[in-house]
Amino acid sequence: MGTFLDKPKTDKHTESGAGNGLRFALASEQGWRTEMEDAHSAVTGVSEQLPEWSFFAVFDGHAGSKVSAFCAETMLAHILQSEELQPERLRRLAADEPALADSVRAGLVSGFLRLDDDMRGELDVETDKSGSTAVCALVSPTHVFVANCGDSRALMCRRGQIAFSTTDHKPMNPAERERIERAGGNVMIQRVNGSLAVSRALGDYDYKNVHGKGQCEQLVSPEPEVYVEKRQPDDEFLVLACDGVWDVFDNADLCHFVRSRLRVTDKLDDVANQVLDTCFYKGSKDNMSTVLIAFPGAPKVDPAAAAREEAMKNNLARAIEEYLREVEPVEAPQPADATDAPGDKERGAEDALHEDEGPRVNMPELLAFLEEKKIADLPEGGGLAAMRKYVEDVVTIATKKRPAVSPE
Repeated sequence: MGTFLDKPKTDKHTESGAGNGLRFALASEQGWRTEMEDAHSAVTGVSEQLPEWSFFAVFDGHAGSKVSAFCAETMLAHILQSEELQPERLRRLAADEPALADSVRAGLVSGFLRLDDDMRGELDVETDKSGSTAVCALVSPTHVFVANCGDSRALMCRRGQIAFSTTDHKPMNPAERERIERAGGNVMIQRVNGSLAVSRALGDYDYKNVHGKGQCEQLVSPEPEVYVEKRQPDDEFLVLACDGVWDVFDNADLCHFVRSRLRVTDKLDDVANQVLDTCFYKGSKDNMSTVLIAFPGAPKVDPAAAAREEAMKNNLARAIEEYLREVEPVEAPQPADATDAPGDKERGAEDALHEDEGPRVNMPELLAFLEEKKIADLPEGGGLAAMRKYVEDVVTIATKKRPAVSPE
C-alpha cells in the first residue's frame, strides 16, 4: 500500500508534566504510516535566566524523520540564541508591551531561520530530502507567542471559545503562490511544483536553491508566522498538533472536545490519548501528534458532567447488547492476497475487531446501528468516534460469552 501499513501501529508515546503554573501532556502515534516522522518538545523553564518561560512544539516530518528530529533537539537553543530574546533585553522591554511583542516575534523568526541555515550544513542534503513543518509556543508569565511554519496548527481556547488559531501555509494561498511563482516555480494539484503539499517548512533544501532569491523568497520558505496573545485569567488551554489531527478535526470541534474531556477527567495525558484515538477512528491515515497545555483557568472536573458521561456509557453498552441479540457475529475475513484492491486490507481490519479466535462483529454495521440510536451526551466535538474504543471493549467482553459462529 505504498506509504501505508497493512495494519496500523496504535501504540502511543505519552509524556506529561507541570511547571510555571502550567500542566502539559503530549501524545504521538504512528498510525497507518510506514514510518513515524513526527517529533516534539516540551520544556518548562527554558533557561536559568528565563525560568518562568516555557516552550512547547510539534514537528511534522515528511520524506523522512531527520529534519523533524533535528528540530526537536535544537529549535529551543536556536531561538534562545536570538539577540531579541536575551533576558536583559526582555526585562528592559517588560513595561512596553508592543516593543516586547515585536522583540519576541523577531527572535522567533531569527531562531527558525538560523536553524534552517545551520541544519543545511549538518545534514547530507544530497541524500536526505526530508523536511518538517513546525508549530512552537513560547509561554511567558504575561503572553503566549506561537510560531507556525507549514500546516501543523495551534489553537487557544478561552471561556469555551477559540481565542486564536494559526493559519496553514498551503501553496494555494495567494501570498504563498505569489512567492512560489516569483521564485520560478508553479503550483500544480495544490502542491509546490506538483510535489510538496506545504509552502513553508524547515529542511526541504531541494526547494531552496533559487539563485538571486533570499532565504524567505525561495519556493519553500522557512519563515514562521508569529502570533502574540496576551494571557488572561480565563485562558483555558492551548493545543499544538500536526495535520494528522487537523485532517479530521476542525478547530471548533477540537476545542469543544478537549474542553468536554477536561470536565470528566483531570488526567491531561488521558485527554491527549483520547484526541489521538478519536482522530484514528475518524479516519486519519497520517502520523498523529499533539501537545496540550492547560492554563490555571482550564475546566475542572464537574461531577454532573462525569455522571452524564457514565450514564451515556451505560446507554451505549445497552444498545450494543441489543444489537448483539438481534444479529449473529460474522465470520472472520480471510487474509488479503495479491489480488485484493487497494484499501481492502484496511477495510478488513476495520470490519473485524480482533485477531484471536472467537466470534466477530461487523463493526460498520454496529456503528450504523448505534448512530440510529442517537445516544445522548456523546463527547461534544468527538461524537461516536470518540467512544469507538469503548464500543470495542464492550463488544470484546460480550462476544467472549457467545459461541463462535460456524463457517457454514
